Amino acid sequence: MKRKEFIKLASTSALGISSLGYMSLQKPKELFFKLSLAQWSLHKNIKYGDMDPYDFAQVAKSFNFSGIEYVTALYDNVMKVRDGDMSKAITFWARKNKKLAEINDIKNVLIMIDEIEGLAEENKSRRLKAVDNHKMWIDAAEIMGCESVRLNLYGTSNAEKWKDLSIKSLSDLGSYAKNSGVNVIVENHGRISSDIPKLMDVIYGVNMDNVGTLPDFGNFCMADEGYGSVFDGSCETVYDFYKGVEEMMPKAFAVSAKSNDFDENGDEKTIDYMRMMKIVKSFGYTGYIGVEYEGNRLSEEEGIKATRDLLIKIGQTI
Repeated sequence: MKRKEFIKLASTSALGISSLGYMSLQKPKELFFKLSLAQWSLHKNIKYGDMDPYDFAQVAKSFNFSGIEYVTALYDNVMKVRDGDMSKAITFWARKNKKLAEINDIKNVLIMIDEIEGLAEENKSRRLKAVDNHKMWIDAAEIMGCESVRLNLYGTSNAEKWKDLSIKSLSDLGSYAKNSGVNVIVENHGRISSDIPKLMDVIYGVNMDNVGTLPDFGNFCMADEGYGSVFDGSCETVYDFYKGVEEMMPKAFAVSAKSNDFDENGDEKTIDYMRMMKIVKSFGYTGYIGVEYEGNRLSEEEGIKATRDLLIKIGQTI
């Protein structure tokens, strides 16, 4: 879909929201949470279409979201810069997105840091380099006024070593981010990080006020990312969705509403959203819930709307 057509379609869709009986984006006080859009919901249009990733704030606003969640991997002009110029590129990126968010009157919520692995790497020099690379994105989050940065704890497959190395890296990053007011959060994102008791051992082992979690409703496959899905049954080892979110919520600074497909009633086919949202609410959570659609049957625009509408429907009834 052409870039202008996508933005126009999103705007047209948003204008029709009030005609849906159960929906009312004009009454956010009825919801116990705020709505943000995860940029990954648009990754096909960005990576394979002609959508400019810097249109993100404009597109999200056209869907009536109040917050946005960036994905670093979608910005080739930054991620492919050589190490020596990376800091300057990230700073430019942050200032540009700060301005775009202000123009569109939308909140920068968090930065999802991808394609910078090694925080649980056994090789010390590579692990420390990964820590330093993440610090540049923490600086970017401060510039943009983001609440958090989300990182991945990838590296060794040895669970005990993974725990020890993850605690060291998170402690360093948490200390670095503390003065800037940025939270450092970990998502259940495959591998050992989707084995929730092990992940929470790390979070509680760090024991810092600004180090926590980003529970994702659907990322409970414990294989490498891309090697198995909870939605099509191809994942051999899956952690219990609802138990996992419940275990992560005490340290949650953000929540990701992953979705894949919907039935005729507008309910997600794999995940019981009503059950999930009741868990989230039971912990007194009032922050942002990010829409992260990644299905194939619906278009990205349709999937974003379906996920958003389902969250609002449930939020207005519990």
